[in-house]
Amino acid sequence: MSPDFTKKDLIDWATACLVFLSGSMTGHYAAVGMNAVQWMGAITAVLGSVAVAVAVRVWPPVAAGAGQPD
Repeated sequence: MSPDFTKKDLIDWATACLVFLSGSMTGHYAAVGMNAVQWMGAITAVLGSVAVAVAVRVWPPVAAGAGQPD
């Protein structure tokens, strides 16, 4: 029996991985040492990836054929 993965499952996992990756890279470089500009960039990257992850989960699905001319 094979698991059924949908496109939404793939997108959900991809955005979760994006949040994990940006957070872990920020943590790594914070441990090494960052200046104020790098901190602002890291915070922006983490907040941006979280925003993308939230957006794909709460955005309403598009109905099949929606927006197509009759």
